[in-house]
Amino acid sequence: MKYLPLSVLLSLSLAANPANANQAAMQAQIDALQQQVTALQQQLTELASAVAATKTEAAQATEVATLIADQVESVGAPQQSATSIGGYGELHYNNLDSGKEIDFHRFVLYFDHQFTERLSLVTELEIEHALAGDGKPGEVELEQAYIQYDLGGNAAAKAGLFLVPVGILNETHEPPTFYGVERNEIEKNIIPTTWWEAGAAYSGYNDSGWSWDVALHSGLNTPIDGSNAYKIRSGRQKVAEARADDPALTGRLKYTGIPGLELAMSAQYQSDLTQGLATESASATLLEAHLNYQRGAFGLTALAAQWDIDSSAAELLGRDQQQGYFLQPSWRINDEWGLFARYSEWNNEAGLPGEDAKQFDIGVNWWLHEDVVLKADYENQSGSEDDKGFNLGVGYQF
Repeated sequence: MKYLPLSVLLSLSLAANPANANQAAMQAQIDALQQQVTALQQQLTELASAVAATKTEAAQATEVATLIADQVESVGAPQQSATSIGGYGELHYNNLDSGKEIDFHRFVLYFDHQFTERLSLVTELEIEHALAGDGKPGEVELEQAYIQYDLGGNAAAKAGLFLVPVGILNETHEPPTFYGVERNEIEKNIIPTTWWEAGAAYSGYNDSGWSWDVALHSGLNTPIDGSNAYKIRSGRQKVAEARADDPALTGRLKYTGIPGLELAMSAQYQSDLTQGLATESASATLLEAHLNYQRGAFGLTALAAQWDIDSSAAELLGRDQQQGYFLQPSWRINDEWGLFARYSEWNNEAGLPGEDAKQFDIGVNWWLHEDVVLKADYENQSGSEDDKGFNLGVGYQF
């Protein structure tokens, strides 16, 4: 080949040089990519180490939190913010033929405390008529103060001072929850709302809408002479150094399995309403039933109650039978406005011939907020007493 012409050798060299140049460029690109892959592998290794460390720290934190929660539960420690406060109040203006009056009727505070998940305290303190003391119209009253224990299985027990499970308003009487400035006459004169006693109670419910209450508690102590002899409302002792010769037993069965519907009936028995002060005992039985139904804008509330007192002294006064009922349709126009009408009949001397007291009410509620209400109504009472006029009120709860 050394004898090939120089021109041929030169041509072959020029033809080979571009291939060598391309191979060198490709090798350089491969080396660069290899360096990038190596760097990425190093970053992935560092990231995996960081993730593993984070998982370890999270697992340790979870373990510590679980341990703390178990320790809190084991000692029955209360939840944060275990003490709560609430209350309600109402101001009334009455302009009736019998007189005109303005009165801050009730100022109430609730103080509740959750000791453990199952154990709690419920209290209610009330000032009536704004001013209490010697010669003043008002009172300071402890209406509730009981310990409640959740028994599990949809059951609970309580002991202390509590509202008697009878009627509609006795347990739920905050002003925004009912129509009318004043409470209905049946749940004042026949069921002496607000009515509380001291004792123990058991409550339960099931998923089909049935609930029940049974309570053994202190009883009424009606006067045995004077204008209020054997009148039910005059028998409330309010658990203030109350005589406890004859306790009472109360039971209630309630159904709320249909949306908007509440059906309930209650019964109470006391062996002697006079707590042994009369020459003969006056055993008494209370029966009560009510309906509370709301379907859309339309509402209907009805209640009937009756006392049967076995006493010759009460019979002479016609007070061996005391009974009454009311019927109340209502119309909730919207979230702010509602109208109602109510007809009531009652008689605390139904054992004697005579006319029942009758009252017709019509009025409006204006809810400025779901917990704040302004009320106005007109009432006309006839029968044992004749009276009529209008009432204005403002009420709240929180």
